[in-house]
Amino acid sequence: MTEHPIAEVGSHFLVGLRPTPLLDERDRVLLRDLQPAGVILYKSNFRHDLPYAEWLASQARLIEDIHAACGREHLWIGVDHEGGRVCRTPAPITRFSYAAHWGERAPAIGAAMGMELASLGINLNFAPVLDIHTNPANPVIGERAFGSDAETVIEHGLGFLRAMEAQHVLGCGKHFPGHGDTSVDSHYGLPSQSAGLDDLRRRELLPFIAAIKAGVSMLMTSHILFPAVDPEFPVTLSRRFCTDLLRDELGYRGVVVSDDIGMGAMNAFFAQPEAAARLLASGCDLIMVCAHWTETERVRDFAQAILHAREAGELPEALLSASQARIEALLREAPRNPVTSLAPEIFERHAQAGPLFEAKTVEVI
Repeated sequence: MTEHPIAEVGSHFLVGLRPTPLLDERDRVLLRDLQPAGVILYKSNFRHDLPYAEWLASQARLIEDIHAACGREHLWIGVDHEGGRVCRTPAPITRFSYAAHWGERAPAIGAAMGMELASLGINLNFAPVLDIHTNPANPVIGERAFGSDAETVIEHGLGFLRAMEAQHVLGCGKHFPGHGDTSVDSHYGLPSQSAGLDDLRRRELLPFIAAIKAGVSMLMTSHILFPAVDPEFPVTLSRRFCTDLLRDELGYRGVVVSDDIGMGAMNAFFAQPEAAARLLASGCDLIMVCAHWTETERVRDFAQAILHAREAGELPEALLSASQARIEALLREAPRNPVTSLAPEIFERHAQAGPLFEAKTVEVI
């Protein structure tokens, strides 16, 4: 099979699949041509209408098909699995309550989540949330945060992270530099915050600084505009945040992934494919493009725009090489977790690890 030109920059992408538990033929071709660093699964990629053994067999087929289509030795199979309504998986996978209710049980929950996710072939969880819940009117973070002060978020968030990663599932701290004080849901609009860098250093940045010191391997950027820091670009596209602050000041050497660029907050900025090159120029490494909010075929144009920017000298080769080196180094650490059935007593034990969630989970996202 001849490598498609866009595969040259495929390692800069994470792609969400179309809403089906079988690999859609259009996704198969896209994964083959792009060879992305990974995929992210959503609720609609699991069979919720079958008994455990049967939906697990469907999951095994999906994971194998993804690997075969991407043609990569190392690949991230990611998911958002935070607890509360942010849960994509069918029963009997344990549905824990929101992180705000875990307290000292965060490490036990992290270990349980890690074991269960690994059994599904997943090796990357976009958690923990390192935001501090400081705004009661916040429509998107709330109880997803571990607490309303930095100390609580640091203690329980990092305890969760270490325990989950011990079960061979990589974690990703989010949403840098902090989404806890917003009053707009970035899925639908662009939040704008008045805080300057000194304000962020005093509070929002503290959990991220602690995570960096603890060796966190991946961080996710937020789609928030901070006019006092960068009046032109939200964090995901801002060199002042992703390079000057995160890498130069805070010394972060790991992988930076964007939140989904199809979200409403980014509509105006990604109207043209050249925005993908701007994102990499900011210091962000991975572009997440998911099917629910946009058409994933757009990644073809995004990838071409990156190639054109490189050829035109607008994206320095040294910048791209350094970014790709970070991605490939972390990919080499990603285990290929086999899809494996867990015994009923394991789920029974996990149900005792922390508070459970009984309400409906997120329908799509």
